[in-house]
Amino acid sequence: MTKFIVVAGGVISGVGKGVATASLGKILKEHGYSVTLIKIDPYINCDAGTLRPTEHGEVWVTDDGGEIDQDLGTYERFMNEAMPKKNNITTGQIYKSVIDKERAGHYLGHTVQFVPHIIDEVKRRILDASKDHEIAIIEIGGTVGDYENVPFLFTLKGLEREIGSINVAYVLVTYLPIPDSIHEMKTKPTQQAIRLLGQEGIQPDFILCRAKYPLDAQRKKKIEEFANIKPEHVISAPDIDTIYQIPLNFEREELGQKVLQHFGLKSRQTPDWASWQKLVDALNNLRER
Repeated sequence: MTKFIVVAGGVISGVGKGVATASLGKILKEHGYSVTLIKIDPYINCDAGTLRPTEHGEVWVTDDGGEIDQDLGTYERFMNEAMPKKNNITTGQIYKSVIDKERAGHYLGHTVQFVPHIIDEVKRRILDASKDHEIAIIEIGGTVGDYENVPFLFTLKGLEREIGSINVAYVLVTYLPIPDSIHEMKTKPTQQAIRLLGQEGIQPDFILCRAKYPLDAQRKKKIEEFANIKPEHVISAPDIDTIYQIPLNFEREELGQKVLQHFGLKSRQTPDWASWQKLVDALNNLRER
């Protein structure tokens, strides 16, 4: 059975969910598993082709012709494999598909509603994109607490009920600000993000803490106690010079092993990061010249 990892963001948008998703995918692939990455975008556009790039970033064009959110490009670069357009799901796609089916008489006169029809369409697309993979990592665009996220969190919670919690892991990528007037890392926004996620019936299994500096012991303990999770599942994710450093930082905290343990799995091979480290060193040397 496919294992699902759900990546959601807290506090602010642009917190780094896409790179965290790509990094986790790369790590689990290095541990010997077949992994696919799926991006859910809550906007009502059917694809990114008509979105303003100054607001939404570059449009990534897939091998099969999809005009996709830029995160799919990050996924491809980290995983070194092509991602199909079906791995990008938008609210617009969901509603268009359901309405088209209704107009064609697919529902045979039944009243078409949010539950079950919209939810079933989201689930169908997730299962289709994850088919034939051992692990599927699903990044949910936006920020916890957005109204637009609710259908997708609801769907994934329902999927967890069907396949069992042992087959699902929730990762919250959050942000810890350091106000200039205080010069102290604050955990309160993260606590609020955890609470908002809890309102959807979801308890994070892992929390990736984005901040300008590495997470200290005092802040880590606060988050661990508020989220009621294992201390080793609170992961520091400080700013770095290149995004390609992120998988190496996560591996230092043994994130891959911890995620596999959550699923009751073991690593199938020893990850070889030599060529990846060489890439990071080359990029850092360019900056130093």
